[in-house]
Amino acid sequence: MNLIGFENYLWLGSALFCIGLLGVLVRRNVIILLMCIELMLNASNLLLVVFSKMFGNMNGQIFVFFSMLVAAAEVSVGLALIVLIYRKFKTIDSSFLDNLKG
Repeated sequence: MNLIGFENYLWLGSALFCIGLLGVLVRRNVIILLMCIELMLNASNLLLVVFSKMFGNMNGQIFVFFSMLVAAAEVSVGLALIVLIYRKFKTIDSSFLDNLKG
């Protein structure tokens, strides 16, 4: 018995991904950019689970597990880089990071 239809999950995943994409394109704060990337990853994970359940194949759920591991590593490295950049330049504005091109 499925109380919520698959299309509702698809709409939710699509909306979360669009919100994350909009945040990445509009915002300048690096921490918010990292959070928006995480939102897009979670939206894609939700869609992978929905498609996995819809088609009765477990490969999508296994892929989500590995995706969550990669996301955790990405957050730890990203936050470490943000802390180092803040200590060096006293800002976390992404437009300022253009000066790092050399």
